[in-house]
Order: sequence, then C-alpha cells, then structure tokens
Amino acid sequence: SFWLFQFAFCATSATIVAGTLAERCQMTAYLAYSIMLAAFVYPVVVHSIWSPQGFLSAHNPTPLWDSGMVDFAGGSVVHLTGGMTALIATKILGPRTGRFHDLRGKVLKVPTEFPGHSLALQCLGTFILWFGWYGFNAGSIISLTLDDHHLVVSHTAINTTLSAAAGCVSTLCLSTIVAERMSGEVTFNLQYAMNGCLSGLVAITAGCSIVESWASIVIGLVSGALYLCCSKLLVRWRIDDAVDAIPVHMINGIWGSLSVGLFAEPTLMKAVYGTSDHVGWFYSWGRGNADAILLACQVVGILFVVGWVMFTMTPFFWLLHYCGFLRSDSLEEVVGLDIGYTGGGIRNHRDNFESEKMEEYLKEYEHRQRERAYFKKNSDRGIPASSIHQDSLHGSSYHGRRIITQNMIESLDTTSNNVMGNNNNTRAIANGVENSNTSVSDNDAAAGDGHGDDQRRTV
Repeated sequence: SFWLFQFAFCATSATIVAGTLAERCQMTAYLAYSIMLAAFVYPVVVHSIWSPQGFLSAHNPTPLWDSGMVDFAGGSVVHLTGGMTALIATKILGPRTGRFHDLRGKVLKVPTEFPGHSLALQCLGTFILWFGWYGFNAGSIISLTLDDHHLVVSHTAINTTLSAAAGCVSTLCLSTIVAERMSGEVTFNLQYAMNGCLSGLVAITAGCSIVESWASIVIGLVSGALYLCCSKLLVRWRIDDAVDAIPVHMINGIWGSLSVGLFAEPTLMKAVYGTSDHVGWFYSWGRGNADAILLACQVVGILFVVGWVMFTMTPFFWLLHYCGFLRSDSLEEVVGLDIGYTGGGIRNHRDNFESEKMEEYLKEYEHRQRERAYFKKNSDRGIPASSIHQDSLHGSSYHGRRIITQNMIESLDTTSNNVMGNNNNTRAIANGVENSNTSVSDNDAAAGDGHGDDQRRTV
C-alpha cells in the first residue's frame, strides 16, 4: 500500500507536465518524458527529501544544519518537480499555433485566447481534485494509530480546506479588480477562481500539518495573488501554458515550501517531526531570536529541486526536439490531435467540422499523411515520419512547413472583415497580403519545379 501511495505521487508529477503541453505535443514525447521523469528525475528528489538517508530529509539522523527540509505532502517533491519540468518543456516546445502569432508568423498584438469547451466539466474536475487532495495531504501521515496522528490528520484536513477556499476568493477578487480597471466592467472569471483554488491547495501541501489555521488562510490568499500575477507574466513573455500549470504548481510549490520556513508552529513541529529546535522564522522572533535555519533549509531544498530538474530535463527535451519527436505536425494542431493519435481516421471526424474552410485543412492533412508514409518507406536514412529535419527536399522541420493556401488566407481575411467592420481598410490590407502571397507562391513554385514536383508526383 505504501508503494502504491508513492506511485500516485510520482504519477502526479508527470501529469502536471501533460496539461502545459496540451494541443501541440506528440504522444511519443508524452511517453518519453513520463518514463524519464518517473525513472530518473523524481526518484532522486523524493529520496533526497523524504528518505531517512536523504541529505535534505528532516528524518535523517544527522539532518542538514540539524533541521533538514520540511515537505510534509510534496509541495516541492511533487509540484515543484512537475512545474519546473513543464516550464522547460513548453519553452522548448513553443506556443500553440495561433496563440501568439498568426498563420503568417506575425506577432499578434493581443494573444488569442483558447477557452475550454465546458466550464461545467472544469468545475467538476476542480472539485474532484479538491476532494482527492484530502488523501494527498492528510494521507501523508501514513499511520493513524501512532501517537496523536489522528489529531494531525484532522488539523491537516482543516488547513487544506481553508487554504483552498482562501486561494479561490483571493484570485476571484483580484481578477475582478484587474478586469474592472482594464475594461471598466465588473466581470467574474470562473477559470481564475478554479485555478486559484488549486493554487491554495498546492501552497498548503508542504506545511499542511505544521501551520496554524490562520496561517493556512494567509498562505492561500498569497497563493491566489501569486498565481494571477505569474499567469499574466507568462502571457506577456509569450510562454504558452495551456492550463496554467506553471503558476499553479511551480510558483506555488516554491511559495508553499518557503511558507513552512515562516509559519511552522513549534507544538505542531514537535508532534509531527519530534523536534521544535528550529521552527518558522516568525515564531523564532517570538522566542527572542532570529533563527532562520529552517527557512534556509527550505531555500536549499528548492534550489536543489530546480537545479536537478534543469540539469536532467533540459537536454532531454532538446534531444526530443532535435530528433523530431516533441512537436506535433502543424496541420494536426489545426484539425485536432485526436485524428492523428486515436486511429479513427479523418472521415470519421468530418461531420464534426461545421466550417467550410476546414475542408481544405483536412485535404492537405490527407496529402501530408501520404507524403509522410512515402518518405518513411523509401528513406534510407531512417528519418522519423513525424519530422523531416534532415531531408534537403524540405530543408527544415516538417511541422514548420507552410500550411496555408490562398483560399485559407481569403477566408481569414473575410473573418477579419466581419469582426472589425471596416470594409475599406481591411480590403486594402487583404489585397496587399494576397499580392505578396501570390508572389511568394510563384517563387516557391519556380524553385520547387523539378525535384520537388517529381517527388510529389511519385507520391
């Protein structure tokens, strides 16, 4: 049962990354980084912090600076590890098609929002996570029969609830104030509220059993503000996090670990860890000294986790990217990754597309599949079917090829006309784009005559 419990923690760190890379990452990459994270990265972190032989462990007979790092339920072990991996992965992978750039590669003044299809399911998922967190936090006591562990479990559950609620309220209020200042209208963003709730849960994870109830509320309030600020910063820096997992897990994993060094209460530390020599910095001031050893241990632990994840996962994701196993094909992003990975075939999905312009994307995707199969079958160099990095015919990454045609450009310009309502100006812009793209297409056709066309006729 203990192994299964730890297995769930390990799997959680991998699922954090999956949300960040949604809608543009290959299934091969999901499997590869899950194995790498679970087999090589996470075991080193969890051994160092939780094992009695770990150099950061508070359970070590000779802990670091006679204190060790305190991480009761995995604020750094699980959430910081997964969140840091997600940041590295999305930085190398790049944003979703159309998120920060249009189909011509020009930077958008206002990033495109990709809203979820169902707020009801998002709310359901949030409450399921909240409910599961009681097993995540309270279950970390491992045994209810030893000493007064039943009291620790009840206290842990209360703190988990208070921090989650505080994070939700904090994010909802702050996002409403920001929206009112920016637009003049009072709007309540439910997605921010849900992620704020998860931020509070992540932040309280490290110290849920050793902080008082008032401190858990403070931790939750700060976590909501940190989440909102970091979410906005990621958009400003053009880092695409599909589900805001980086500010939720990485940023609040760091904050939660630091909060232990500030709010760890002496009596609770004695009950859970058997010693109260080094407690939260605020309580040390109450003792008449400025003992910050526990806080220093928390900082060392955070730096260790961040450094180890960067050292192992950065070259790993660069290798995946270089080999062409990381990014999905650009057309698969447009028509939907389920077409390429579920094996249902395009024709089974045609009825789901109401827009006529999608038909051309689907035809091009069918052609891309045949072309890819041809190169896979006839290439002597064993080039992956998902990426033709080294083939001189294409000259660059397969998923970086042009995926738009003249009809697609016209449909995009027509949509812009309807939205902007300025027919004269947009017609002039569309004509200019049409002429420039026509010349580019002519040049490409001239350069592609011969070898390129022979290859396509062969396909």
